[in-house]
Amino acid sequence: MYRSQTAIPALRGPVPLIHLILRWFIQPGNRVVDATCGNGKDTLLLAELAGETGQVWAFDIQPEALSRTKQRLDEAGLAARVNLLAVGHEQLAAHISVPVNAAVFNLGWLPGGDRSVVTGTDTTLPALDSALQMLVPGGLLVVTCYPGHAGGDMETDAVLAWSAGLAANRFHAWRMGQLNVTTDAPFCLLIQKATTPHAP
Repeated sequence: MYRSQTAIPALRGPVPLIHLILRWFIQPGNRVVDATCGNGKDTLLLAELAGETGQVWAFDIQPEALSRTKQRLDEAGLAARVNLLAVGHEQLAAHISVPVNAAVFNLGWLPGGDRSVVTGTDTTLPALDSALQMLVPGGLLVVTCYPGHAGGDMETDAVLAWSAGLAANRFHAWRMGQLNVTTDAPFCLLIQKATTPHAP
């Protein structure tokens, strides 16, 4: 069913595109994960979409990120829907014991924060593995990659290789990004767990 929008979003960069996709897929009552809550924009959207009967887990290792996210949620009156966790996303499985409908990863650093604190392959890849295992059939894993900063290119290459290696009969992996931008511009990956695994 088509969901009407109050305004047509400007699809500049990957995040608005991811939000558009999440608005189509996430339903009230869903359980969802924000693996890198940052400034809380993704967390807030997930809380809105999951509704009063849904549940959101939001992870970040930076107190500043958690504080900004909590403030955003408090202002919107949605804090009760979200579990804020001051741990790294590689510990997803230790804190979530139920299947989830979607997981969102926004890699890189905290916008407006310390740029020396960034995601890296040593934690990102285990976190992606955990999130993928938690997905319900038809569930989504979305990742925003940032190859343009120091170390971001290596993390991006590793995430791309990981995505490309997923079994095609169990997962649908897509890469989406603007074409009329620099080659190191951010882009997004969307991975859907197959509703019914099929023959390779």
